[in-house]
Amino acid sequence: MLNRQHIDPGLYRDAMSRYAGHVQLVTTVMEGMRRGVTITAACSVSDNPASVLICLNNTNPKNEIFFRSGIFVLNTLGAHHQGVADAFSGRTSLADDERFASTRFETLVTGAPVLADALAAFDCRVTDIKEMPTHNVIFGEVAAVRFSEKHPALIYMNRDYHTL
Repeated sequence: MLNRQHIDPGLYRDAMSRYAGHVQLVTTVMEGMRRGVTITAACSVSDNPASVLICLNNTNPKNEIFFRSGIFVLNTLGAHHQGVADAFSGRTSLADDERFASTRFETLVTGAPVLADALAAFDCRVTDIKEMPTHNVIFGEVAAVRFSEKHPALIYMNRDYHTL
């Protein structure tokens, strides 16, 4: 049996704030309803088949659409997307439809919204969801990929944006 030591959630968040993460916008659509969320918890899983994973808060009822739609796009943000990151993180008071109206979106294969000038966009079909206490880990097989010109990356560390 494992001897589990429980770490204070605030202490854990403080330590994780020192962990640099690429800022991403994850989007989906279902029955005409669109949802987008700014995240840093995403990564590549495999290149064959091409797969990624994202982690989303499962205590926010608005995120339920991600767990039911079966599709998502992982949009990699550049330094020029800080306003987009703020809008979809909830740092602004914009409603979901206003967030999407603030920039240009397209679609690729699945029909989920693709940020038109994302540094990279991974259009995915959900293959698995793992439920954790506060977040769900969603695995997606990449159905299409698109990338734009190279621009500086938008990174989040120490609770603030940075560029690389």
